[in-house]
Amino acid sequence: MSEDLGITVKKDTDISEWYQQTVIKGGFADYTPVKGMIVYRPNGYRVWELIMGEFDPILKAHGVQNVLFPLLIPENLLTREADHFAGFTPEVFWVTRGGDQPLEEKLALRPTSETIIHTMWGKWLQSHRDLPVRFNQWCTVYRHETKMTKPFIRGREVLWSETHTAHATKQEAEKETEWAINAYGDLVERILAVPVVRGRKTDSDKFAGAEYTLGIEALMPDGRALQSGTSHLLSHKFAEAFGVKFVNEDKKWTHAWMTSYGLSMRVIGGMLMIHGDDKGAVLPPKVAPVQVVIVPIVFKEKEKIVNDATGKIHSELKKTGLRVVLDDREGYTAGWKFNDWEMQGVPLRLEVGPRDVEAKSVMLVRRDTGQKIKVPFEKLKATVKKELDRLHARLFSKARESLVQKTVNATRMGEVKKAVEDQKWALAPYCGNVACEAKMKVETGAEPRLIPFGQKLLKDTRCVACGEEATDLVYWGKSY
Repeated sequence: MSEDLGITVKKDTDISEWYQQTVIKGGFADYTPVKGMIVYRPNGYRVWELIMGEFDPILKAHGVQNVLFPLLIPENLLTREADHFAGFTPEVFWVTRGGDQPLEEKLALRPTSETIIHTMWGKWLQSHRDLPVRFNQWCTVYRHETKMTKPFIRGREVLWSETHTAHATKQEAEKETEWAINAYGDLVERILAVPVVRGRKTDSDKFAGAEYTLGIEALMPDGRALQSGTSHLLSHKFAEAFGVKFVNEDKKWTHAWMTSYGLSMRVIGGMLMIHGDDKGAVLPPKVAPVQVVIVPIVFKEKEKIVNDATGKIHSELKKTGLRVVLDDREGYTAGWKFNDWEMQGVPLRLEVGPRDVEAKSVMLVRRDTGQKIKVPFEKLKATVKKELDRLHARLFSKARESLVQKTVNATRMGEVKKAVEDQKWALAPYCGNVACEAKMKVETGAEPRLIPFGQKLLKDTRCVACGEEATDLVYWGKSY
């Protein structure tokens, strides 16, 4: 493979250019003539399908029903909840004409769907017997991002799952919010092999209109945090704005307690950035569009025995449920194919030449380490499964080790600043005053990312920014 077809920069030299090349040349996504909007190519969309395939049954088992609400939302609905409207207005795409005629009312391309869903719940929900209700949409949302866009990480059209729920009590709603963020964390760690930190957002970073927001954050190789899923306790604010009421067991009308939570394609970008290397993507087997590629190494007068053997191997592995491709394309050398599949991140490669066939074995090559293992035909199925499991576990372990190494415990502002300069993030005490967040941003370049669950704050611990008594430990760092 010529240099211009492969990845031409090293990951630790220019991660931004490396990432762009990995996404585009690996067949995951590409830019379009519409600024800030990408096309999801087969590899990228297949990863998303596999994520959906894993998470949709989890949602359904939890009592969530899939729905699809309109893409267009009338302006009057967005304005009903003041904080929500103020938070999203700068990012809204507006439709003002239908054909040649101006519309009577502006319509927003949904930035999120609380307003339209809650409007209909105000019509449908009547009794405590109707609760809880849980709706999910696998859909796209639109945000007029003004920051530099990056495929999967930040864009103006976003694939996501957004779930909205209504409950009879606040306790049930809070339990739902916690369930969701833990379900997201478990999913991302289990199938994407990406370790995350779980916790609560500071008030300045919570969802517009929410009482509080929970989140999961992953740390990228360049020390920037990536928000990878959020869950919001909306309480009564949206219920009051949209008239979502029900008759409780005491036969009194009361407002429902609401939540919403979402997981987007950003997790794909985080996965690619964390696991990839100088050759391109390295995909965890559970979400790899192709888990095993078979590459015949053909010589003249030996074509038939090699093709017969690889065809049989392909058929037998497919019967086990693996996603397997036999690369029998003509006109490409075996070496070119090796590089092509490595760039796409396929976990395992099986090389089969005449000598392998004679020895009744194949050469198995792992994408993550490059390790080569000679495997007898009769042990191939078991070995492939074992190596896929080992590869997945190693990716998570390596990423977890990196997260630990890039986390600094800090008690002084200078330590936070140095952590950021060293492409790390810092866990440091915070008093809860938003003015301290602004001070940290100016003096260190760091923002509050998350207040982790299960922390133990020692008595008389002082805020890293102002020296007043701290209320929480907070992860501070730059972000995407």
